[in-house]
Amino acid sequence: MAEKAKKVKKTENAIQRYFRETTGELRKVSWPTWPEARRLTALVLAVMVVVGLFLWVVDLFAGNLLNLVLGI
Repeated sequence: MAEKAKKVKKTENAIQRYFRETTGELRKVSWPTWPEARRLTALVLAVMVVVGLFLWVVDLFAGNLLNLVLGI
């Protein structure tokens, strides 16, 4: 029996092993429910908007300060 298992391992290539291991790992994942997924997606989008607005304001002030310092 052990010899047969060794032969299978030798004939299995890296791509087959990758897909077999990936499938096994995906079965272990604890997937969120749809309400959780929607709530977390909304949270990510809200954080993206807030950070985008913050960076826009920082860029606006930095550009104005640079123009003031350079006299443009």
